[in-house]
Amino acid sequence: MTHQLKHLIRKLVLPSLYHRYVKNDPVIQEDIYQTLVVRGSKVRSEALKTQFFHAMHYYPEFAFIFFWRIHKKNYRWRTLFTKDFQCKIFRSTKIAGGMMCYHPFATVINAQSIGRNFQFRNGLTIGNKGNDNSQLPIIGNDVSVGANVVIIGNISVGDHVTIGAGAVVVKDVPSHVVVAGNPAKIIRTLSND
Repeated sequence: MTHQLKHLIRKLVLPSLYHRYVKNDPVIQEDIYQTLVVRGSKVRSEALKTQFFHAMHYYPEFAFIFFWRIHKKNYRWRTLFTKDFQCKIFRSTKIAGGMMCYHPFATVINAQSIGRNFQFRNGLTIGNKGNDNSQLPIIGNDVSVGANVVIIGNISVGDHVTIGAGAVVVKDVPSHVVVAGNPAKIIRTLSND
């Protein structure tokens, strides 16, 4: 498919997606806003429709999250917006708005719940312990996870937490900290401001 044809189909498809899924969905709207803020996009001051079009055109990771949110993994025109990230987010995982990712390759997310403004990178594993889905993590608001992190078991991760790359989290993590290592340990306390 030529670049011009791809661009034309995107222009035809996006208004329908916007009106059907974005216009009245505050969770997807938070995903858009958080993506644009974190990426430093100047479009974040534009109308919501413009923000959505921009995010879908320039951030395939956002498009991946968008299609997961609307339950359209096999949407006909999905490949015009995303890449094959090999990322699995379990439908049973409840994730609040503001989720964004960087290069979600080799990622599996299976949690009880994840709060607002969750950021993750490639190689993330969030899951159960002993193949028991009653043993799933609960992750708070404003959590940022580095690459190649493992978070497993019936544990909780507090709010405003940064988890360093390569960390293995198998115990509860309080709010307002940075953790790293295997097993993960608190390496710094963050201000509550």
